[in-house]
Amino acid sequence: MTNPKVPHDGDHPSNLEKAPEDWTTGDERMTDAQASYLKTLSEEAGEEFRPDLTKAQASKRIDQLQEKTGRGQ
Repeated sequence: MTNPKVPHDGDHPSNLEKAPEDWTTGDERMTDAQASYLKTLSEEAGEEFRPDLTKAQASKRIDQLQEKTGRGQ
């Protein structure tokens, strides 16, 4: 039996690749780990840190700031 959360091939995306807006917990407050990393990225990028983001918003913001800072490569 294969694990449904692990990608098997290009035709069947895994749950690990689910868009943040589709997360069942996406509207909850961001995690402490997200907040910590987001604060670090915000400082490196010279951007404002917003502590009021949801999990989904924080995930998207992390992606944006990783791209801006070069950490996402």
